[in-house]
Amino acid sequence: MIYDAVVVGSGFSAISTVCNLVELLPETASVAIVGDDPGFGRGTAYRTELYLHRLNVPAGRMSLFPDRPNAFVEWLREHKRPLDAGDCASRQDYGLSTRDRVAPLLRHPTGSPSPAWCAAPPPTHAATRTTAAAGAATLAALLRNRKGRCRVDFIKAKATGCVERYGSALGFQLDNGNEIAGRNVVLCLGVGNAQLPFDLSALSAAARSHVIANPWRLSWLRRVGKSDTVCILGSGLTMIDQALALSAHGFTGKIIVLSRRGLVPLNHISHPKPMVEIDVGALPTRMSELLYVLRRESRDAGDWRRVMDGLRPKTQALWSRLPEAERRRFLRHALPWWSIHRHRVAPDVFRRFESMVQSGQLSVRAGYLRDVEEAEGLTLRYRPRGQSIIASIRADWIVNCTGMERAGIAHSPLLQEMHRKRLIEADPLRLGLVVDARSRIPASNGSHAVIYAVGALTAGQFWEITAVPDIRVQARRVAEAIADELR
Repeated sequence: MIYDAVVVGSGFSAISTVCNLVELLPETASVAIVGDDPGFGRGTAYRTELYLHRLNVPAGRMSLFPDRPNAFVEWLREHKRPLDAGDCASRQDYGLSTRDRVAPLLRHPTGSPSPAWCAAPPPTHAATRTTAAAGAATLAALLRNRKGRCRVDFIKAKATGCVERYGSALGFQLDNGNEIAGRNVVLCLGVGNAQLPFDLSALSAAARSHVIANPWRLSWLRRVGKSDTVCILGSGLTMIDQALALSAHGFTGKIIVLSRRGLVPLNHISHPKPMVEIDVGALPTRMSELLYVLRRESRDAGDWRRVMDGLRPKTQALWSRLPEAERRRFLRHALPWWSIHRHRVAPDVFRRFESMVQSGQLSVRAGYLRDVEEAEGLTLRYRPRGQSIIASIRADWIVNCTGMERAGIAHSPLLQEMHRKRLIEADPLRLGLVVDARSRIPASNGSHAVIYAVGALTAGQFWEITAVPDIRVQARRVAEAIADELR
């Protein structure tokens, strides 16, 4: 079947795009969303069930829709979560709220599950037309108030290849043996956990079982002895999440954190002061001069958070002004410091983390990992930052918290094939795909389908495009562009 729009992916970017398409497309239009993740819309970040895993953005800025900023806060109140707009909710709650927004789309008018979702049969049996059902009030009200809406087919399958035999549409081969095509295509493929920064091949099977490549599979926590020593690689937000998860499971042993610079995320404050107004057009575009100005503004403001909060909604505009050479300089030299100031931790979560540091249970070391040997458990050899000696850490467990991989072509066989067919082009900074200011992939190789990307794949164009406040605006604009195409 040829759809008016095919959304490839099953994380937050995909669900946000589909919800906006439902709002904007005419009743005669058809949309397919293709993904093999059973937790549609929740993704890795929002699937965690530990209450200590919090959002690092206040609830009042986490609505799925940019024109309804209180939608998530209202969901929290409806579900008896005593939080205000300025509080950081749990990531599990956010994942559940996103699921609730999707729930009406996954039911027929009778309330029975959509066959497309349950078993991915041929699309002709997968139409989902609903009135309001259980779920978030925002989307449910939307579905109630419309006389009709576009057809939405949820297809639980993975797009494994693409074909160009449909003229004005781009086709996708699915791993269930089916094939679909779309006149407009939206690529919403996210990123996965970064690879381990060392070679496992020399370790025995027993030793490898104590190396946790993906910490979000929380079952590993049950295998850790209470007095074991855990070495966490990476010192960002994922590290804090896993350290608190260990503590919540009664862990009393030592946690040693190793990262290249030993920098850890800073904290939000409970009562933030007004942000500083930033004139992006007046900022210099040479990185050294830009950092000088921002440091001076932070000193004058009395709290650097006021400057970061003022810069936050204008980061994309600033990034667009930077020459490629300065973007490279930022990624090479300034990114770690940007990250710890930009991606902050909820105040109460930070207090818990600080107490682990102050008690001596957790320590942070700065250095470069050389290798891992199987000796007295696991021994990590590293060069401390600024020194020429080789030091070592003995640990019972190694946990990979080096963050998320950068979006790009290499992690996706589908994107690799699209690249071979010259349908997409890699961003020169290896930050995803080349897109224009409308998130549209430049037409190439004679394809007549219109291809967009939403989310992490567009970081080269927008830089700040992984957080909900940014993705929801981008998804809305892409949906508006598709709606315009279909008029």
